[in-house]
Amino acid sequence: MKFTVQEIAKSIGAEFYGDPETKVSSVAEPKLASELDIALAINPKYLDDLKDSSAKCALLVKGSDWTEYNLRAAIIVSRPRYAMSTISTILDRGQNYKPGIHPSSIIDPSAQVGKNVLIGEMVVISSNVKVGDNSIIGPQCYIGSNTILGKSCYLREGVKIGSDVLIGERFVAQPSAIIGADGFSFVTEKSSAVEEIRADLSKSTVHKSDNQIWHRIHSLAGVTIGNDVEIGANTCIDRGTVKPTSLGDGVKADNLSQIGHNVQIGNNTLICAQVGIAGSAIIGNNVVLGGQSGISDNIFVGDNVITGGATKVLSNIPAGRVMLGYPAMKMDTQLEVYRNLRKLPKIVKELAKIKKSVFKSSKID
Repeated sequence: MKFTVQEIAKSIGAEFYGDPETKVSSVAEPKLASELDIALAINPKYLDDLKDSSAKCALLVKGSDWTEYNLRAAIIVSRPRYAMSTISTILDRGQNYKPGIHPSSIIDPSAQVGKNVLIGEMVVISSNVKVGDNSIIGPQCYIGSNTILGKSCYLREGVKIGSDVLIGERFVAQPSAIIGADGFSFVTEKSSAVEEIRADLSKSTVHKSDNQIWHRIHSLAGVTIGNDVEIGANTCIDRGTVKPTSLGDGVKADNLSQIGHNVQIGNNTLICAQVGIAGSAIIGNNVVLGGQSGISDNIFVGDNVITGGATKVLSNIPAGRVMLGYPAMKMDTQLEVYRNLRKLPKIVKELAKIKKSVFKSSKID
């Protein structure tokens, strides 16, 4: 589908210059752009590539002179990446699922399917499910009994949603995401070695010799998800034990993340790839968890906290902290530790010289 430069600029509230009827249908880097692409010269380093580009339209940063390049039109913005959030929405062709309800789908008679809902091949919708208007349920999805899906939700291929899950509007789940699996909660008849070690961190040896048999604690509650939430491919959200696992409005979780049972996540929190959040952790609003961050169970992470990649959080974090490392420390402290650690080999050599001069020996005991 083609759009005019004027239509694109109006949709993002931006200024445009040149021929308003210039047609575009996609985006590309300047070197690879065709006549129907918006060349993304959103970084000064790409501007030189525009001179030899086939593009007739470009997205430029404020202050750029579009007349220096062989363009018919240009869109000028002050925050290009933010502009791309709307432009990419307009130009996204989607997965080209066929409209309507595919005859291979299985829909329980008690389920309520809203208006203008697309249901793909081999979808299973269980009893008492409600699917909101204008939703898209991709091929091979499963929705468990008593689950409610709000308006304009979008489930990609193979998404699995268990029973008793409440999901708000405009929910997006990428392929093979799982919502509402049983939580990983097990207990032994007597106090386990793990419990004893956690109770007394001074211990570093396990003395228990008896065979520990693990008994499952079943997950009896569901999952509650707010509006405008997006879940990445192969991400799993476990159901709660006695109260629902909860994600607030605007939460975005990347691929291959694990959100454990009873976890409570505030609004507009960003969870990058391969993050693991253990059971009963509480995550505040506007938190950013860097890729491969790990959050221990039963702890609290305050509002506006940021963790760097691979940070391991073992204790509560007050609001507004930027954390890094294992165990997690304030970023400035962690960087100071790292700088000092790099100095250790030099310090050891200097100590060896001092000891040699004093004790006539180069060996440090």
